[in-house]
Amino acid sequence: MAGSVALLITAWLFGGMLLFAAGFAAFLFKVMPVAEARLLIRKAFPPFYLFVIGTSGAAAALLMLASAEASTAVLLALIAATTVPTRQILMPAINRATDRGDRKQFARLHGISVLITLAHIAAAGAVLLRLVT
Repeated sequence: MAGSVALLITAWLFGGMLLFAAGFAAFLFKVMPVAEARLLIRKAFPPFYLFVIGTSGAAAALLMLASAEASTAVLLALIAATTVPTRQILMPAINRATDRGDRKQFARLHGISVLITLAHIAAAGAVLLRLVT
């Protein structure tokens, strides 16, 4: 049972990250003035990161309980663990760069956050594929 719930939570994680990264943010910047979209994105990221930490951590714990292949639980635990500094350190640094108007620093830090998110999406997708095959 724990393995099945972990599969569902991992699917929720994967879909949620993909929707937020590829859909929500792009949609906001398309339909809202840039200044308003930035404010909303800034407010949306902290709960998004908590979602990633919570769902990946829960799925990892359930996979450990289910005695599933250890690498799947480790991948999910790594997503949770690497999201903490992304939320607590990287995101505030991105906001500070934006506030200072430091476009070069913003671009560098934002690029890092995008790579981290893409790696998290890929890792969650890999876990899903392992769990269903």
